[in-house]
Amino acid sequence: MKIAFFDAKDYDIPAFERYGKENGIEFKYYETKLGADTVGLARGFDGVCVFVNDDVSAPVVDGLFEEGVKYIALRCAGYNNVDVKRCFGKIHVVRVPAYSPYAVAEHTMAMLLTSVRRIHKAYNRTREFNFSLNGLTGFDLHGKTVGVIGTGKIGSIFIDICKGFGMNVLAYDKFPRQDAAFPYVPLDEIFAKSDVISLHLPLFEDTYHLINHDTLKKLKKGVILLNTSRGALIDAEALLEGIKQRIIGAACLDVYEEESELFFEDYSGHIIEDDTLARLLSMPNVIVTSHQAFLTEEALANIAETTVQNLVLCREGKACPNELCYDCGNMENCKKKRKERCF
Repeated sequence: MKIAFFDAKDYDIPAFERYGKENGIEFKYYETKLGADTVGLARGFDGVCVFVNDDVSAPVVDGLFEEGVKYIALRCAGYNNVDVKRCFGKIHVVRVPAYSPYAVAEHTMAMLLTSVRRIHKAYNRTREFNFSLNGLTGFDLHGKTVGVIGTGKIGSIFIDICKGFGMNVLAYDKFPRQDAAFPYVPLDEIFAKSDVISLHLPLFEDTYHLINHDTLKKLKKGVILLNTSRGALIDAEALLEGIKQRIIGAACLDVYEEESELFFEDYSGHIIEDDTLARLLSMPNVIVTSHQAFLTEEALANIAETTVQNLVLCREGKACPNELCYDCGNMENCKKKRKERCF
């Protein structure tokens, strides 16, 4: 089985090489992203392996199908960059629904602590032998209210971490957990009462720009906003407006709506043309990491192992529990219960 691996980075390759060789799968690594201009690179391959910023829109799906590609293996959980309906009857799509929820949840808390205790500012100061504490006053997380929107594996683990700090938890999810040890409340209550809001949900039509200009009017003044899920959950222009109006006290972002042409690459010697991102980075109360939350040794190994297992099941014609069954109309509640192939 031959797989074209797009948007490859040095840290991806060791684990994929190991699991690939153990299972008879040969990967060809391309640094370029998959898109309309690069779809021809998939010619002669059984499948493609793609990541969050690869373009798998309808024209690309059609191009892959014409090149004889049978499988799209997402090495991530989100699939908003894939036209899954266009794939039906043509190309099987599999994903990695959970690789290390602890990695993402822990990174979220790391960003929160960095922000509230001004650790990034202190680090820069002391490297210049400035040991003044002026301007570094933070606040206790203990006793503060955190609103967690999305209570899947990552959101639930983040809640556990917050409880360890003695925080009060409010939660919202379209599909609440039946065994939850925390209270579910309406979104408006989270907006009104939370000192910290953390987003842990996928990007769908109904979650697009969940934080927007209208939402700003409902937020508790000084709220800290965390996003380690998908950039387009937040309207970046509204975020800037909320910061300037002093409604949003701080923002910690591991994702950004227009990140696809920027994140994972080194542009330190270039002029960034994205004025919105440049303005966000200029704000003293904004921390941005470049989609780094998943990046741990454990997560990389789990991603490679699950992706290869998905491809092995595809090769053998067996049902894959991680296939996106997009004929159902509701991929999260597949009528085939992931026990049959989608087509």
